[in-house]
Amino acid sequence: MLPGVTVEASSPVLIEKVRTAVTDSSGQFRIIDLPPGQYTLNFTLTGFSVVKREGIELAGVGVTT
Repeated sequence: MLPGVTVEASSPVLIEKVRTAVTDSSGQFRIIDLPPGQYTLNFTLTGFSVVKREGIELAGVGVTT
């Protein structure tokens, strides 16, 4: 896990279309109050390739790891 990675969660279910967080010193991040739906996550850090994860489905309430 890397600290300082910008994480963008995008989905048509979001009014603002994208929410952003940055990983902490242990490489973890939180994006709170995401409504159920399908998401794409982009992970970016200077000097590294962008990592993209598509088709992440959030349903109900809880914590997703």
